[in-house]
Amino acid sequence: MMLKVTDANVYYGAIHAIKGVSIEVNEGEVVTLIGANGAGKSTVLKTISGLLRSKTGDITFMGESISATQPHRIVERGLAHVPEGRRIFLQMTVRENLEMGAFTQSNAGVDKDIEKVYALFPRLAERRKQISGTLSGGEQQMLAMGRALMSRPKLLMLDEPSMGLAPLLVEQIFDIIRELHKAGTTILLVEQNAQMALSVADRAYVLETGVVALSGTGEELAKSDDIRKAYLGG
Repeated sequence: MMLKVTDANVYYGAIHAIKGVSIEVNEGEVVTLIGANGAGKSTVLKTISGLLRSKTGDITFMGESISATQPHRIVERGLAHVPEGRRIFLQMTVRENLEMGAFTQSNAGVDKDIEKVYALFPRLAERRKQISGTLSGGEQQMLAMGRALMSRPKLLMLDEPSMGLAPLLVEQIFDIIRELHKAGTTILLVEQNAQMALSVADRAYVLETGVVALSGTGEELAKSDDIRKAYLGG
């Protein structure tokens, strides 16, 4: 098992945001967390990546506890987090952003890794010298994903990659997620677009007000009447 979250309880001051959440991600899987706004999906990812701390339980990655590990050390271990809202360096060029993503790597392989990112995201190759703040929303999302891939992650966590994008760009982003999965990258995906998320997921968890309300394969949940009514418009 690559990632195991056991009995996570996370608070924002007096607000109990995550209530006893336990999830697992096996090597080679795409696992998705779906749920309404405010369900706690992003909080789970922030807790895994060390930006927030759970009051209880444990988080293990590649068999070792990371519950008390600093975020940059977690990245060094092979866990990359593409946050909601992209959070790219707006004043830097596309290439400079990618170079920043490679802080865990030796300089020797950086150019080769950048070329791999450009092959995956040809739009970024066209804009390699462009200031990142002038990119479109879709291009910024591609850059955020590319920057995360520069750390050569064993597990890639994506938080709302389709947010604010036109339908055509959403399709492109999910095609890339499928391509990364096919190439062997393990992915933990938080996504508001439940239909798209379940279409790529091996397994899924449904979060409701900080609690795992349901889990199963992506196919099972896509066929569930409760899920269809709540998240799939039918």
